[in-house]
Amino acid sequence: MEKRATTALVSDFDGTITDDDFFNYVSRRYLGEDALAPWREYLAGNLTHFEALREIFSSLRIDRKEFDDFIRGIPVDKTFFRAAAYCRGQGMPVYICSAGCDYYINRLIGKEIAALGIQPVTNRGVYNPSTGLTMTPPPSDSPFFDPATGISKAAVVRRLQRQGYEVVYCGDGLPDLPAAEIADVVFARKTLLERCRLLHIKAGELQNFDQVYLFFKGEENENNSPVNACPATD
Repeated sequence: MEKRATTALVSDFDGTITDDDFFNYVSRRYLGEDALAPWREYLAGNLTHFEALREIFSSLRIDRKEFDDFIRGIPVDKTFFRAAAYCRGQGMPVYICSAGCDYYINRLIGKEIAALGIQPVTNRGVYNPSTGLTMTPPPSDSPFFDPATGISKAAVVRRLQRQGYEVVYCGDGLPDLPAAEIADVVFARKTLLERCRLLHIKAGELQNFDQVYLFFKGEENENNSPVNACPATD
């Protein structure tokens, strides 16, 4: 049975709609391994996610045109647009929630976001070759503010659920876990998939968004159904 307007899609961006995190792309191309030291500090619990990304991004010193051209060359899972277009046709809201920033998201898929009526919830980004990519979180009184990541993906899920929606959540990393814990349906990959298994959260293994599209269409099978996926591990 097809999902209708009482369902909403919420997706992470980095590593979910793209293959990898933006900070990994720019580090490999421009910064080198040493630039990832703040990320290792985050994983060790010494920096917040927002602080780590802000430090990495602030070290960029690239001509703006070269930087923008580089961003536009990052591969995107175009099956996401098929799923988003289906949602739009059914009156189902679609959100992209990112603890990264809108600067690179807009340059990659800004036209598609506008055309498909997707709601972005992310940190603000401004690029200057002299100061790097500067991230700014939402105001502290925003309903989606989180001091550790800038934006709270779980807050977006909760608001949609309060409005009566069943929320399908897609993600790949640790910042996605609070949202996955409360979402009605979860598709996961990478670290998020591992955590879902560890915490007994049922989730389909996300390979591409055609799985999500088929789930919305009611054409579930063993490859796209979260119901029987992610068996718990001891």
